[in-house]
Amino acid sequence: MWSVHLSSKLVVASVLAILAFEQPVNAVWPIPVQYGEGKIGVEIKRSDFMIKSNVTSSSVINAAIERYQYLVEHEYFESPYDFNEGAIKTSGYIYSLEVDVQSAQDVFDLETDESYTLEVPVEGKAVISAKTPFGAVRGLETFSQLIVANSGRKVIKNAPVRIVDAPKFAHRGILLDTSRNFYHVDAILRTLDAMAYNKLNVLHWHVVDAFSWPIESKVHPELTEKGAYSVDMRYSYEDVKKIINYAKNRAIRVMPEFDMPGHTFTIGEAHPEIMSCLNKQPNWDKFSAEPPSGQLNIADPRAVSFAFDIITEYSRLFLDLGFHMGGGVLNVDCWKEDPVIELYIRDHPGESINSLVNGWFTQMAEKLNEMGKISIAYEDPVLNFNYAAKNTTILQAWANEDSVGKIVDKGYRAIASPWNRYYLDCGHGSWLSNFEGNSWCDPYKGWQQIYSYNPLANITDPEKQKLVIGGEVALFSAQSDETTVDRYLWPRASAFAEIMWSGSQDSVTNTTREASKVAPRLTDHRFRMVARGIMAGPLQPLWCIRHPEACLHPTAPTA
Repeated sequence: MWSVHLSSKLVVASVLAILAFEQPVNAVWPIPVQYGEGKIGVEIKRSDFMIKSNVTSSSVINAAIERYQYLVEHEYFESPYDFNEGAIKTSGYIYSLEVDVQSAQDVFDLETDESYTLEVPVEGKAVISAKTPFGAVRGLETFSQLIVANSGRKVIKNAPVRIVDAPKFAHRGILLDTSRNFYHVDAILRTLDAMAYNKLNVLHWHVVDAFSWPIESKVHPELTEKGAYSVDMRYSYEDVKKIINYAKNRAIRVMPEFDMPGHTFTIGEAHPEIMSCLNKQPNWDKFSAEPPSGQLNIADPRAVSFAFDIITEYSRLFLDLGFHMGGGVLNVDCWKEDPVIELYIRDHPGESINSLVNGWFTQMAEKLNEMGKISIAYEDPVLNFNYAAKNTTILQAWANEDSVGKIVDKGYRAIASPWNRYYLDCGHGSWLSNFEGNSWCDPYKGWQQIYSYNPLANITDPEKQKLVIGGEVALFSAQSDETTVDRYLWPRASAFAEIMWSGSQDSVTNTTREASKVAPRLTDHRFRMVARGIMAGPLQPLWCIRHPEACLHPTAPTA
């Protein structure tokens, strides 16, 4: 009755690997670690189907049950692969889904267990077992993806089903920049929904940058008054709390980033006295990677005090243990030509730009530790300025694929975000009005390029592999806002999500999963997201979806 699920139910005979595809049966995304299935179709008994839990005191569980009860009752998803299948034969009913959770504790951090098991029999009650409410949320999403609409019924095709599942990486995130262009709260909530459909668990909220300061500050209200694009392009405290609670109910952490000391022109709108190289024109490119230029003056005690205010205020508003203190793309020329810094270095023998950078990040990390936070930074201070961070600091690798290895070689935990794989804002041309060239991070990253990247590549030491805690795809928003966010993120972030959840290797065959083999399952998942209101971009023509063997490149390498 049972068969073992190998690499997304798309395994084909090696001789026919290019010529034949097997249509996805239970097209779960991301692919579970272990997946056993039978050959019997079962129907969801819609008239009285109920999801119940042994835990009633968890707001996360209660909210999830309400969401997925609604989905089971109202979602009518017809897979594009079933267009000519006809009525699926069924032999039994599923009357209920029991969610059995060991603990109602709802603390969510890097150590939280997201594992679950799911069993769907040929008749009776399906069961999800999880250690935490967050694992239960993952199991509920998987259960919902097993169900397809067929001939007016809700059907699970290949029962009995038994899934044993857990993520490979603890940190599976999306960086969303809300400074370059603004996203209203509804767009962020929709993004959180899509993240939950893909079992992603961190919204890295790049809330401010050089361009605008859209978040309310009660300590420095002048930041929003002078730095927000408009009155209706602001996030109030209540907005932030709503987003955090919404995310938690979907098993997603919200990790804030307040990038300092670079990318801070907007602070200079209110406090020019603590800034260096403020909006240098027209030769801004000497002082910053993009206009407008401006960095906090790292030799000025007032700048340090200001940064402490920001850390203190927003550490209390954002509940997550992680706090990203930025540190990316620091421009040395900006500080070298600041007369205040020049005078400071002259009067303090032994001091330099490097030592000032070290001192800055040491003080910020100590302040975050005082606030009970884990400090997170981009790789630059450590790899470019020899910042000797404590090994509790987590570093985000972005400059190239080698950065991950360099970070773990130094004993730090790493988040993989190499721009040439994971930056989703690239490939849309330049946003500088008088420049006809490409964006700095061209080309556009197709889902296949994202899917084929293994963040553990070239890291052979098992202990160092453990230091790679996960990754993030990044959507910086110079050419994105809420009108484009869905199609820029999805389904490319879905490809990333499977690698983060399941790893690059098939758990049964120990071979690397190929993009061509998983494409039908990803296509199925994309159509389901669209049915759920996420305007994910199409992967290929519908004709190719119905004839996958005919849309392979004849000279592409094969396994």
